[in-house]
Amino acid sequence: MSCRVCVLAVLLCTAMAQEPPEAEQAHLGRVLSEAGSSPTDYTRALEQHMARFPQTAQRAEIERALVKSSLEAKDDRRLLLYGPRVLERDGDNPEVVERLAFVLLKGEGKEEAARALDYAKRLETVARAIHWEQSPTARLRWRRRQEQDRTLGKALVYQSRAAGVQGRLEEALALARKSYEAHPTAEASREISRWLSRMDRVGEAVERLADALTIADPENTPAWQEQDRARLREWQRKWKGSEAGLGDIVMAAYDRMAAVVAARNAALRKIDPNADLTNPMEFTLAGLSGEPLALASLKGKVVVLDFWATWCGPCRAQQPLYEQVMKKFAGRPDVVLLNINTDQDRNVVKPFLEDRGWNKTVYFEDGLSSLLRVSSIPATFVFNRRGEMASRMNGFLPERFVDMLTERIDTALEEK
Repeated sequence: MSCRVCVLAVLLCTAMAQEPPEAEQAHLGRVLSEAGSSPTDYTRALEQHMARFPQTAQRAEIERALVKSSLEAKDDRRLLLYGPRVLERDGDNPEVVERLAFVLLKGEGKEEAARALDYAKRLETVARAIHWEQSPTARLRWRRRQEQDRTLGKALVYQSRAAGVQGRLEEALALARKSYEAHPTAEASREISRWLSRMDRVGEAVERLADALTIADPENTPAWQEQDRARLREWQRKWKGSEAGLGDIVMAAYDRMAAVVAARNAALRKIDPNADLTNPMEFTLAGLSGEPLALASLKGKVVVLDFWATWCGPCRAQQPLYEQVMKKFAGRPDVVLLNINTDQDRNVVKPFLEDRGWNKTVYFEDGLSSLLRVSSIPATFVFNRRGEMASRMNGFLPERFVDMLTERIDTALEEK
């Protein structure tokens, strides 16, 4: 049985705990068992059950399950049927609201566009309610800011499309530009070019559509790119009489996009200095009192990173042994051993250290554990003078830990 079906089954089991009448429970069990693992048959079974028992106390749970199934299967008809009901009962779910706006704008009908505009505005409200500044760590603030930018960009691009379908071209263009400012995507660039073209501003439309070709956007599929290239050639011929000069326009778009990406990355790094870094020795880690440590400042030294958490029993057992190694190399300025804490709640760390009497020189992982794929702790890494990983120790052997780590540090010191 698929994970999707398992999720639906859990929802239904929760609802069945309400002890519906025996006949209803028996019918639901039978139709679900007959449906097997087929998503289509599973959805049909749920609808058959609701048709047989229209007053079922489980309707809310079943409709939630149907919405989940519709989203996964991209079943637009059922999403339009059940999505609004679920939103009315449960409040705005960003994924459902976004998909409803998208589906309603497919046919470009004015009545559907009016409904889509309502959902797009609701999505904007959801986006603006994401208070990323209040997240406890730089990495979470960065992720929440990206989530807000993406959601706001979608909300505004759908508002643009809805306004344009209703004939309000200037408003549509302004909204598309705002979407691009919030989250520069191929979709936003495409929307800007669309309304510029409708307003007979073909030269500007060509430039903005060229932007869509140059954006690194996972949603910009090869099919969309091919369509954009064809439209670019068509508009360039309309504007200039031939396709001459189109290559220069695309190259200029690449230069523009490089500047946009650089500015966006700089803004995100003000939130999280480690955003999008792929070299662990370029990370900046926050200390226990907020003081930063740029690992790049340790270039030319052997660096040891020991990942631990207050709740980790083996970490508590390893720490005295790690401190023994620290004492061994205390006189070596070219060896730095660091304590890297991975607790989600950072407020528990300082009291823990005080209670245990541990070394208080501790830094938080700030995304480094994800980059290094630390899946279990304690985990100890040794980096050589060139900033390359020389050794990785997952877990530890109490009898051998001090000798093993000492040997690996000595080996890293010998590397040229």
